Amino acid sequence: MTVKIVTDSVADLPAQVVNELGITIVPLNVRFGTEVYRDGVDLTAEQFYDRLVHSKILPVTSVPSPGSFAEAYDKLAEEADEILAIIVSAKLSGTYEVALQSIGLMKRKCRVEVIDSQFGAAAEGLVVIAAAKAAQAGASLGEVIDVTQKTIPRVDMRAAFDTLEYLKRGGRIGKAQAFLGSMLNVNPIIALKGGVVEPAGRTRSRAKAIDYLYNFAMSFSHIDGIAIEDAACPDDAEALVERLSPKFPKERIYRSRTTPVIGTHTGPGLLLVAVLGDKG
Repeated sequence: MTVKIVTDSVADLPAQVVNELGITIVPLNVRFGTEVYRDGVDLTAEQFYDRLVHSKILPVTSVPSPGSFAEAYDKLAEEADEILAIIVSAKLSGTYEVALQSIGLMKRKCRVEVIDSQFGAAAEGLVVIAAAKAAQAGASLGEVIDVTQKTIPRVDMRAAFDTLEYLKRGGRIGKAQAFLGSMLNVNPIIALKGGVVEPAGRTRSRAKAIDYLYNFAMSFSHIDGIAIEDAACPDDAEALVERLSPKFPKERIYRSRTTPVIGTHTGPGLLLVAVLGDKG
């Protein structure tokens, strides 16, 4: 039985990983006024951040159409016996519901299961990678689901922001709302807990924020995977990769840039570390 993995563009997976593990990505959408772009397909990260900074029109995001998921499922059904879709937190996006409803629109017969990753960005990506590796190794759908469900509680993430303004504007700020009103010269740190954004700390400088992310990763006694991603601050991300390399080989650290959908809600300057592992 062949199992194929589907996820959404919010997982921010590096293209090489997508290709090597045969993962199918269904993109969300970014809209500037009347112009609609498929996330990571029609607009590069560089083009997006340049436009975000200079455009008078602020972008908004939207979920994929049900047809997008149904089309992806049908295409995979030509070669797969079963499909598992691992999706961005249902508390952050309606994409999970769309992925679920799209099963009813399929033209081919194939078992499809949908799991809420409870994460977004690179943390979601680590869950997807674990599932895709199991599927590639020949695991059944039940076994891949088991791997996924055991992986989710072993993933944690922290992200440093230059500003929470974009998160506030997009309505995804969650409990981190508590940070607002005291953000002058403060670099906030957020986490995703139970699928929602929560405050994790605050620092007085960018350097201290990066120290926080480093110490977070170093707090794990055992690490199976690390992902580091940035929103238009690659130098900070690369410096963090180098700093963590004595703890975890840098050639095994997944590096990605936030796609436009994530960037719409974070703005430039986001630096995120996601870890799959165990604390001591």
